[in-house]
Amino acid sequence: MSENNVDISSSSSEYSASKITVLEGLEAVRVRPSMYIGDTGQRGLHHLVYEVVDNSIDEALAGFATHIEVTIHPDNSITVEDDGRGIPVDIHEGEGKPAVEVVLTILHAGGKFDHNSYKVSGGLHGVGVSCVNALSDWMEVEVYRGGKAYSIRFERGVTTVPLHELGPTTKRGTRVTFKPDGTIFPDTVYVWDILAKRLRELAFLNSGIRITLTDERAETPDQPVRTEKFHYEGGIREFVAMLNHNKELVHPDVIYFHRERNNIDVEVAMQYFNGTSENIFSYTNNINTVEGGSHLTGFQTALTRTINNYTKTMMKNDTPLSGPDVREGLSAVISVKVPDPQFEGQTKTKLGNSEVRGIVESVINEELGAYLEENPQVAQNIGNSAMLAARAREAAKKARETVRRKGALEGLGLPGKLADCSNRDPSRCELYIVEGDSAGGSAKSGRDSGFQAILPIRGKLLNVEKVRADKVFENKEIQSLIYAIGCGIGEEFDVSKARYHRVVIMTDADVDGSHIRTLLLTFFFRQMKPLIEAGYVYIAKPPLFKVTKGKKQERYIDTEDQLDRYLVKLGEEDITVKDADGNPIEPERLSALVELYTRASQAAAGLRRCGVEPNEYFEAITEDGRCPISHITVREIDGTMTEQYIYTPEEQHAFIAAAEERLGGPAPEVPEGDQAAAAAAAERSAELARHIDVVSIFEAANCEALTRDLAAHGLTPRQVFDKAGAKFLVTTPRTPETAAESLEELFRAVRTNGQDGLRIQRYKGLGEMNAEQLWETTMDPQTRTMIKVRMEDAIEADQIFNLLMGDVVEPRREYIEKYAAGVKDLDI
Repeated sequence: MSENNVDISSSSSEYSASKITVLEGLEAVRVRPSMYIGDTGQRGLHHLVYEVVDNSIDEALAGFATHIEVTIHPDNSITVEDDGRGIPVDIHEGEGKPAVEVVLTILHAGGKFDHNSYKVSGGLHGVGVSCVNALSDWMEVEVYRGGKAYSIRFERGVTTVPLHELGPTTKRGTRVTFKPDGTIFPDTVYVWDILAKRLRELAFLNSGIRITLTDERAETPDQPVRTEKFHYEGGIREFVAMLNHNKELVHPDVIYFHRERNNIDVEVAMQYFNGTSENIFSYTNNINTVEGGSHLTGFQTALTRTINNYTKTMMKNDTPLSGPDVREGLSAVISVKVPDPQFEGQTKTKLGNSEVRGIVESVINEELGAYLEENPQVAQNIGNSAMLAARAREAAKKARETVRRKGALEGLGLPGKLADCSNRDPSRCELYIVEGDSAGGSAKSGRDSGFQAILPIRGKLLNVEKVRADKVFENKEIQSLIYAIGCGIGEEFDVSKARYHRVVIMTDADVDGSHIRTLLLTFFFRQMKPLIEAGYVYIAKPPLFKVTKGKKQERYIDTEDQLDRYLVKLGEEDITVKDADGNPIEPERLSALVELYTRASQAAAGLRRCGVEPNEYFEAITEDGRCPISHITVREIDGTMTEQYIYTPEEQHAFIAAAEERLGGPAPEVPEGDQAAAAAAAERSAELARHIDVVSIFEAANCEALTRDLAAHGLTPRQVFDKAGAKFLVTTPRTPETAAESLEELFRAVRTNGQDGLRIQRYKGLGEMNAEQLWETTMDPQTRTMIKVRMEDAIEADQIFNLLMGDVVEPRREYIEKYAAGVKDLDI
């Protein structure tokens, strides 16, 4: 046998029955978890909760459950409890085990393969909850059924405590508690926002059901448990209303259809707003089909056809409208319930049932067509909006063609301002978008040209939230971004063509820099969203300060808050502080007192933004620590002023009612359809508003916690800023013993001591740094700080961009008033 041949008879390469591995029970799930839950990252971790919750939702769909409670425990274990029928506990004939044990330990076992127990189900394949069991360190299940409570325990899918009876109970339902296996999941910490998003969706999709999310994790023992309840009687109509909150609407009412055909339930809610984006969400059996499928295709096809027919016959429009034209400015939710859904994969991201498309099409054709005929004004508004979108689309098409002709999409080179890198592997390349030519020059000189490219932009980018696509593509700075990134534009955008896998926004650490950063993020979110979804967008964090001690010791500091903490830490090292009786204050307590002042000063800033004087507010805090939630001023009929701090919503309602009576009575109730009465009531409400001024105090919760923590150190809120009984004796190496008669004076004494001998330089812009400093602080991979832009909740992201960058001013003002108090690093 020659040396080039392989001896296939050797035992090492023998392929026989002995080489076949059989994985028993749930071993297959543990060996290949991604096959069942998508991945073992954040997505898969949270998918475990969804699988258990889906079972409870199935009980609700079947009409047996009304309330689901989800709890995150301090150790990141999860409990899901419902008030459904409870998993059966009798012995399964085929397996000889209790049914609950069969369901939780055998793949493809459950009550969802016939349509007697469940007509429709999200947990289709019967592998969901058993997979959760397999991928959990441990799982405990309690069943409340037939007046008795039962319990069973598993560890990594194996039964460790058999089913046993706990005793009588008046409860019914199932309680599942599990802890994800840390050997499977690198990170087992649950994120509140991710779970809340999914549970909110489920509450919208199942009108009337109550879902409660509770988080028992707390940073401090006295921090209250976080709880949120999701309950929407209006169902997906309220969902669409939420999507369009703070948007300028094309028509006031949500269009809603609900029909059942061939055992397939179709529910659609839709509403148009004045905007260029579309927000369409599709669901099958409560599962968010993020990749769409036949139900979404049916909706889009019917929508395009119906609006085209209306504009052609009723509005004499000769130019056919495309799908994007009729979907521009549309928020919609399509929810179908299908007895036998065909999904692509266990994670159910796309619906494949071909018959669903025809049913959804026919429902939309009939119902939307009838609605448009019965509501001609709404139909005219929608038609005009779609025709305007068509004209803008043609203008945008011409603008895109101009961009193509001029740009790199046809190989004609990159923008002249771009200083490209030499590496051609996108996964290793970075593009810095830098504000201004001066900073761009420093960045070009300081960068590593092997993998870092620099693109300076001049001035503030166009706000793409307020303009149509044709104006966007005509903008020179945006054209440069499109050329440099290389993914194309519009419908032809292809994220796989990205020339850089890190697109870094690097702007000054001031108000203008923050504005430019927000404009860039708005552009990426609206025009290049896949770039964010791929994880390619980053924000650089240049420092705000350079602190020098002596000749050689240098430290860069990012924020005002970090500077304060740094100076305080230095100041605490060689300072002596005593209380009023001369007793030394230990370093740990001193640190706690300084931290309390920091919290109090932030709360005081928030109170001032609410229009409340901090000292007056602190004076109104009760002895038991209750803080006012609002301040009401009433201008009486005789011109005198009545003022009062309010502590509860009930007290506020009673105070306002009494004031309205003194002022001649409240606004009258309006009979439905009586426009004259409605106008009179609105006029009366406006008159009362001129007499009654209600200031909501958003800092109340923070002040309550602050008051409790101050009391633990024997202090009151007034002693933070005023000389109201607090007294400390302070000695430093450079100053004799002096008195600090408030917490503020103590803080300043410590900070001043820490600042002694330091030189602090504040950077107003990137251009103030030389190339070496910019590299060392902001661009060197070994020392830099960057923020990766993620989009966990697309709905919330859309609402925030619309709120902050859209045309409607009043909601933005309210948002700023509410949250400005929490801003720590404000450059004025």
